[in-house]
Amino acid sequence: MAFFDSDRSKFLLDDTGGTQRDLSAYITEIDGLPGARYLRETTGMADQGRVFLPTAEDARFVLRGLYDDAASSGPDAVLVPLGAHGSAVDFEFAPTGTASGSIKYSGVCWVEVYELRSRVGRLVEWTAHLRADGLVARGAY
Repeated sequence: MAFFDSDRSKFLLDDTGGTQRDLSAYITEIDGLPGARYLRETTGMADQGRVFLPTAEDARFVLRGLYDDAASSGPDAVLVPLGAHGSAVDFEFAPTGTASGSIKYSGVCWVEVYELRSRVGRLVEWTAHLRADGLVARGAY
């Protein structure tokens, strides 16, 4: 069994112009991928145990990181416009890096929330809530 340090993790997100941006240097946490699949309960009175019907995936994930106002490639420049963008954009998450054969999760997503957090004695941080549009695919580089 192999274990991996998160320092190799990569998160790539298209900006509103379709240019893929690597936000990995700014991200301190990624939570929620590959995402949830909901099960609708269909248990009847005569069933001996619970019975479920699988439904569509509903992947929602959260990114957290350190604020940077780099003009075209920083998280603020990428995420703020995506919050009002009219279409979902491509993303890729590589938990162990992008070397050949490494696992990646990819799809298209919407930015639902982008918020800044500023506290006394701390670095300015941000949080973004994203929602996949369709399936999150598991593949390899």
